[in-house]
Amino acid sequence: MDEERYEVRLSGSGGQGIILAAVILAEAAGIYEGHHVCQAQSYGPEARGGKCKAEVVISDNPIDYPKVTQQDMLLAMNQAACDAYFFDFKPNGLLLVDSTLVEQLPTSRVVAIPFTQIAREKTGKAITANMVALGAIAHLCPLVKLKSMESALKIRVPKDTRDMNLEALKAGAKAARAINLASLPRSIIPQEEEEI
Repeated sequence: MDEERYEVRLSGSGGQGIILAAVILAEAAGIYEGHHVCQAQSYGPEARGGKCKAEVVISDNPIDYPKVTQQDMLLAMNQAACDAYFFDFKPNGLLLVDSTLVEQLPTSRVVAIPFTQIAREKTGKAITANMVALGAIAHLCPLVKLKSMESALKIRVPKDTRDMNLEALKAGAKAARAINLASLPRSIIPQEEEEI
């Protein structure tokens, strides 16, 4: 894989908004940051409640293969997803987990943030945990800025939920900023951003 290629897998259960989060990430990276992007998803046979994953490949060059083969970042919103989708994790990748729902960690290269708990506290709705996670990704992924994620989110969510989802997104970025990143791989260095 060339160094310009950055692979993200988002995973959780059907109903957690994983697909929507991936679409917003892909549009933020492609439309607002100007990168080449491929986005794909798959569900387990159970749909709602079953495992699901969505993948986003971001590159400065045209993408010759659209699927994730070595994850630079894995978002796991629950334990089942973490267990199922960790298998092709890069040795220097970053595992981002919802510490509300993931307790057994397969690597020390992890950032654990209680996305579901933050969602409940900030918006009163656990369903916005996906946007909290996206906010963290905006801080931790070197190719996407929070401002781009906000722009993509505004277009993708229903108008009457826009403010709530933006609040969740900003809360996730703020939580990620509070993490001690000294032990993270050098290839994953968050960019400087405006204060939230």
